[in-house]
Amino acid sequence: MKPSDLKPNEYAPYFLNYINQVSEEYSMKEELEISVHRLIKFVQNIPLDKFDYRYAEGKWTIKDILQHIIDTERIFVYRALRIARNDRTELPGFDENNYATEANGSSRSIQSLLTEFTTVREATLSLFKSLSTQELLRIGTASNNPVSVRAIGFMIIGHQNHHQKIFEERYLS
Repeated sequence: MKPSDLKPNEYAPYFLNYINQVSEEYSMKEELEISVHRLIKFVQNIPLDKFDYRYAEGKWTIKDILQHIIDTERIFVYRALRIARNDRTELPGFDENNYATEANGSSRSIQSLLTEFTTVREATLSLFKSLSTQELLRIGTASNNPVSVRAIGFMIIGHQNHHQKIFEERYLS
């Protein structure tokens, strides 16, 4: 499955930005596996003095954003699991700013964040590799919008790619 396989009714329009940041080169499952290594290698090459840098007042640090990526992936995967198992319960949104404040990612080491990210991605991969085509195509409701399980997989990758691009443009330039 590639991003171009998605139909517009499988995700809210505001997620198109993330989906458009996923390459057509690999399948979703391949890209979930490859992209974890891409981000880790990228982060390991960031100068140490940049991890606690904020490019503007009130903006998150690189550590905060890494924690945000982890938290968001966990929430997206939870949604994917519920929808894949044909749970028809509408799933609520979440306040990423509140999560960032409460998670206190800036107080953590880069190594602990990367270790957690790897662990979360391994769990994500295990789930997505276990799902049938029928389960991947299931559509549920999250944040008052329809979303398919496969769209969630692409959103996870695109969300990560989006923030890596932000690192490059706003934190490292």
